[in-house]
Amino acid sequence: MGPACGAGRSGVIWEVFRQERKGQAFEHAGSIDAPDEAFAHAYAHEQYGRRGESVAPWIAPREAIRQVEDFVRELGKNYHRVDGYSLKAKLKEARERAGTAAADR
Repeated sequence: MGPACGAGRSGVIWEVFRQERKGQAFEHAGSIDAPDEAFAHAYAHEQYGRRGESVAPWIAPREAIRQVEDFVRELGKNYHRVDGYSLKAKLKEARERAGTAAADR
């Protein structure tokens, strides 16, 4: 086993994020165990960038990553879900406005 493997070591768990192509969003690629940032950087590059599968790996110590709690939902509507935004009501409003506008001409 190498220096990043084995039981009983006191390394830090690093989360690796990678960008497959420029302009794309970063995705979680995996976790690595490394004794310090320099080793984590080299290991992440070797594991997630050596074969060209990533253009930009990022690393962050696991304990530095925080979950966003109490995410504010503007006006209580969820525009990513069909049940949070009534498309039928919006279409009805638009049709009524279009019908009124056509009658006014």
